[in-house]
Amino acid sequence: MPKNVGTVDRIVRVVVGLAVAALGIVYHSWFGLIGAVLLLTAGFSLCPIYLALGLSTRRSTAVTEKK
Repeated sequence: MPKNVGTVDRIVRVVVGLAVAALGIVYHSWFGLIGAVLLLTAGFSLCPIYLALGLSTRRSTAVTEKK
């Protein structure tokens, strides 16, 4: 599967994911699962929602030729 989560997006997902997961643990809430999902998508660099919508925050690696 193609990776579709860029570097900045991954960093944001990790920071927000850790914060939300910590709040879920502190408040004994299922809300922490959202944090886990953010951490997983950052870890795999793959977001299923982006995939379904055809989006990507990853830089293109294709080299363009100048004519």
